[in-house]
Amino acid sequence: MGKQFGGKITQKEKDVYAKSKHWDGDKFNNMELTEMKIPFRAMPKLIFNSIFRRNGLSPKNKAPFSPFNKTAFLAPSDHAKFIWFGHSVLLCRIEGKTILIDPMLGPDAAPIAPFKIKRFNEVSTDLIADLPEIDLLIMSHDHYDHLDLKSMEVLAPKVKNYFTALGVSRHLTAWGIAEEKIQEFDWWQTKNHEGIDITFTPTRHFSGRGIRDRFKGLWGGWIFKSETENIWFSGDGGYGKHFKEVGAKFGPFDIAFMECGQYNKLWRPIHLFPDECILAAKEAKAELIMPVHWGSFTLSDHHWTASVEKFVEESQKANISYLTPKLGVQFTIKEASSHQEDWWKQLI
Repeated sequence: MGKQFGGKITQKEKDVYAKSKHWDGDKFNNMELTEMKIPFRAMPKLIFNSIFRRNGLSPKNKAPFSPFNKTAFLAPSDHAKFIWFGHSVLLCRIEGKTILIDPMLGPDAAPIAPFKIKRFNEVSTDLIADLPEIDLLIMSHDHYDHLDLKSMEVLAPKVKNYFTALGVSRHLTAWGIAEEKIQEFDWWQTKNHEGIDITFTPTRHFSGRGIRDRFKGLWGGWIFKSETENIWFSGDGGYGKHFKEVGAKFGPFDIAFMECGQYNKLWRPIHLFPDECILAAKEAKAELIMPVHWGSFTLSDHHWTASVEKFVEESQKANISYLTPKLGVQFTIKEASSHQEDWWKQLI
């Protein structure tokens, strides 16, 4: 159990964090005031509902995914390729490089909690055996539904390099990953990786794998800009002024993978509601959008399809192009119109 918590902060880490203007000497801070106080009186109902009122919170049958086709994925292409494996797991092929984002492929999104949050699709760490070498593994923050110990252990032999939010590397090194393979990013920091400009963008969220390490690492999204395409992964976080700033500095984006799911009015400041998701995408100047952070785990009390249904409805209202591909299906930006399937309705 102790290994799940990851690495502890040492003075070495604090000295690194002190170079960030977002570190106040004790913790990292959001760009605007963000309170996450859940009233004590609300806790019994949340716990009761999570245990006993689960009707509609997950599909009746496990959601299937398409088998991975390595040959098709690695075939030369003038356009970036993407495969979504549920929640925020995204496999990309950009400029001939294989990039894997937030690879939570394990069975449980709450491995230290008394009640398990079990995966409700057929994706598992068995998939990793079929994947090619990973040129770059990207981490947005250290929450369990994004940074999974089991997945990292199985992936380690295949990963050449890691780009992470500032504060994540201590977990990776504690799990045996070589420090020289890891580069950490502060907000707005950009590095070029073999022809791809990669930028870490702010979100309105938090971090931590235990009670004592909340806000001890950063959280954010990622931009991947090649000669031909500009791609944005929004990362977890509530609505805020940073979306306009992302759009002004780095937009427009050919495609944006937008957090959309696991929201609740009690923690609205740190997760997007579907209508806010569309507004945020427009402010960030995204021309095509896709919902992520859904389709794998029940982390809130809304119906498991509510987020994607509302996402589609709001996208159509706003006249913004969107796609909703099936799990495991490979797609490109040019193929967006052929991936507007409501596949989830077959599983309700």
